[in-house]
Amino acid sequence: MPTTFDLIIKGGLVATPGGIAETDVGVNAGKIAAIGSFDASQAGQVFEAHGLHVLPGVIDSQVHFREPGLEWKEDLETGSRCAALGGVTAVFEMPNTDPSTTSPEMMEDKLKRALGRMHTDHAFYAGATHDNTDLLPIMERMDGVCGVKVFMGASTGQLLVEDDEGVERVLNAISRRAAFHSEDEYRLADRRKLARQGDWTSHYEVRDAEAAISSTRRLLRLARKTGKRIHVLHVTTAEEMEMLAAAKDIATCEVTPQHLTLVGPDDYIRLKAYAQMNPPIREEKHRAALWVAVNQGIPDVLGSDHAPHTIEEKSRPYPASPSGMPGVQTLVPVMLTHVVNGKMTLERFIELTSAGPQRVFGIAGKGRIAQGYDADFTVVDMKAKKTITKEWSASRCGWTPFEGMEAKAWPVATFVRGTMVMCDAQIVAPGRGAPVRFTETLAQA
Repeated sequence: MPTTFDLIIKGGLVATPGGIAETDVGVNAGKIAAIGSFDASQAGQVFEAHGLHVLPGVIDSQVHFREPGLEWKEDLETGSRCAALGGVTAVFEMPNTDPSTTSPEMMEDKLKRALGRMHTDHAFYAGATHDNTDLLPIMERMDGVCGVKVFMGASTGQLLVEDDEGVERVLNAISRRAAFHSEDEYRLADRRKLARQGDWTSHYEVRDAEAAISSTRRLLRLARKTGKRIHVLHVTTAEEMEMLAAAKDIATCEVTPQHLTLVGPDDYIRLKAYAQMNPPIREEKHRAALWVAVNQGIPDVLGSDHAPHTIEEKSRPYPASPSGMPGVQTLVPVMLTHVVNGKMTLERFIELTSAGPQRVFGIAGKGRIAQGYDADFTVVDMKAKKTITKEWSASRCGWTPFEGMEAKAWPVATFVRGTMVMCDAQIVAPGRGAPVRFTETLAQA
């Protein structure tokens, strides 16, 4: 055991694999070197964490940072700035940019854009189309790629594989777990006529529960047929959770803070376009079912689905207003407020934001506070009461659906591989993010 460290996190309530304990964490060369009791003189840098919880670095496995092509909404720098300010240490970014990330060349371009600009570690999804299945096996093996993303229902961007034959071709082409936006495009197309001009409460009628349920039913059948692993993003219905609970051998799934917190029709009336996302915010019976599922252990990860649009864009009357909302910066305070309110345990939050993503995606060296792992820490004050405001938000879009919410816990520091990136709502070490590594592609590195 080393006698000196680059950094000591001193006296925090540390979430170790053995439980939460008041202890110190010693860091060397970006890795956790030891957990125990150390003298402050043993380190070049000491972070005093007394009274604070030191959690494994929060991993947000679904964000849309809009670069390239849509930078007026967000870009890799501003999006990762939001992440770091919110206590998030790593993000997985989606392919529905302009152009979409559908070739090895597009992927290389994204990785180059991230270098020296992103404040958190990062990985990128390859986007599936009807025409690039031959490229997907190449892309999913590239360094810094977290897997393949498939849109079965149209959302922001041009990516869409709506038919069973197309989904089956994608699954047969790849070997890693694929992530799915699971809404039935055929049903969505048939129901678009139900949209009422300027009435956002019709959004979850157009994109109704059955559109999600039927799509996920189809997807599970195709995954079973091909023998491939799938990950169902932003699940919103009680019925889907039941199906996914019965398919744990092939399927994992995600919930979002928005679907656990907002509810229709109330929040459509209150927030209008700012409550519009795909799949939609649903009625209370579905929100209640998601909470039951969370506490039954069915969802594997918690993702923000950070998908910003500008205030000008959101000001268009429904259905011309775009779907999507910012969320990476508010994930930690919103969900830890639910912890304080007794809706879930802190241990379950940790599982959904660090251990869960590590297990689902096979992340190398992240996801727990243990010797040898990356020194990624989300340091939070579980007693801080602060109001979420658009002024605190760093998103280029300039708004948050949680405006005015009093959070009962707050991120106070973010460490990425031993470097303090955020402290007291300030970015203090910009541009240090690196590609996330995955066990399934380590052999070729």
